[in-house]
Amino acid sequence: MTIWIISFTLRGAHLAARLAGRLPEARAFGMARYAAGTGTEPVEELALWCRTAWEQAQGLIFVGAAGIAVRSVAPLLRKKTTDPAVVVIDEAGRFAVSLVSGHVGGANELARQVAQCLDAVAVVTTATDVNQKFAVDVFAEKNRMVIHSMAKAKEISAAVLAGHPVGLHTRLPLCGSLPPELTPGRVQRENIEIGYCAQYADSLLLIPRSIYLGIGCRRGTGAAEIAGAVESALSAGGLPRCALAGAASIDLKMGESGLLEWARGEQLSLSFYSAETLQTAPGCFSGSEFVKTVTGVDNVCERAAVLAAGGGRLICSKQAFGGVTVAAAEKEMRIVL
Repeated sequence: MTIWIISFTLRGAHLAARLAGRLPEARAFGMARYAAGTGTEPVEELALWCRTAWEQAQGLIFVGAAGIAVRSVAPLLRKKTTDPAVVVIDEAGRFAVSLVSGHVGGANELARQVAQCLDAVAVVTTATDVNQKFAVDVFAEKNRMVIHSMAKAKEISAAVLAGHPVGLHTRLPLCGSLPPELTPGRVQRENIEIGYCAQYADSLLLIPRSIYLGIGCRRGTGAAEIAGAVESALSAGGLPRCALAGAASIDLKMGESGLLEWARGEQLSLSFYSAETLQTAPGCFSGSEFVKTVTGVDNVCERAAVLAAGGGRLICSKQAFGGVTVAAAEKEMRIVL
């Protein structure tokens, strides 16, 4: 987690610098009049710092009054699924308060981490934490799953807090101790399903980010063409876009601007494999002598998908859309409770 720490006094600047030295990927800032000699980067305008930090950092820590933090981030707040974590520390370093994006953004965990660094008290006010109950958004984040409906997630949390059992349905193996609030395999009034589509009416769907695409394309294929082919392949396979975890192709395509632009737009990691490496992919694939003549391997997209998924299961075989071929593989996952 990239963390930016801002302070407003001389004492606060020293604390910010000390904390930045103990937190990975942390930068310490101080208002310009106090930054010199404290080891913090000078800040002239707080509003500008906040806007920049909001875009670039995953966690913001304010060293000072909670009121300053509230007024600073209020204009930037959008939704809990995208807002960064915000934590407030008093300048004496006694309390670390989780303020914004406690679960999904990680502010609760960040507050606890800060408290440990400073020998302080972590202040966490979310209801499931206070009552030591199962928190579905923490569960989803820990397992790299997308919450299909935040409104439904709130209903699940309300059921948990009211003491009502919640059904848990998944084909993926479960690891760890099952929270008492969950009843695996039993249909309850409120249910959580882990998968790519829901089977039960009005359940909360948690979508694993476990799908890796293999993509082949003709030279000069544009990003829009690749996007269209991917959408068609996902639709045919009944796979939601948010399940995508990465994509791959042959190293001959490393310079394809359209492919690179598409991956940037989707914020997906893009891996490239040599023909020799692609040949080592486990499984049975649809081969093409023409493709082998051009690339040195009989199939690019299926093999690339399987390798990107860590040797996972091919769940969508090669589909051709004009000059683009797409395949999808599923990475093996275990759900940690």
